[in-house]
Amino acid sequence: MKTPMLAADALILVDGGVVLIRRENPPYQGFYALPGGFVEVGETVEEAAKREAKEETGLEIRLLKLVGIYSKPDRDPRGHIVSICYLALGSGELSAGSDARSAGVFDPENLPPLAFDHAAIIRDGLEKL
Repeated sequence: MKTPMLAADALILVDGGVVLIRRENPPYQGFYALPGGFVEVGETVEEAAKREAKEETGLEIRLLKLVGIYSKPDRDPRGHIVSICYLALGSGELSAGSDARSAGVFDPENLPPLAFDHAAIIRDGLEKL
């Protein structure tokens, strides 16, 4: 039986802005995205969100609440990937890490073009504030 892959993303708030990474690798190479990635075997989704945030942004994050579960089969060109996204507060020094060409804090009212369905995820998350 084939099942969808599981990912965890974080909508990280810092100084009134949203943390985005610029993707180093396909798909959407060069586009901005929320920090996140695949959940590893033996890891909770919450642990994965924190680990991916640290690896990609250098930030420690505190999860505040669930933004949502995003499961449309065509949301990722690599296949059926379900993402669980959390709203989080970030602390520490922002720096680009694994899979990130760069990382920055962006005004939520003036975001660059985003990968995947991350514009909708950010909209959903900001409505929960």
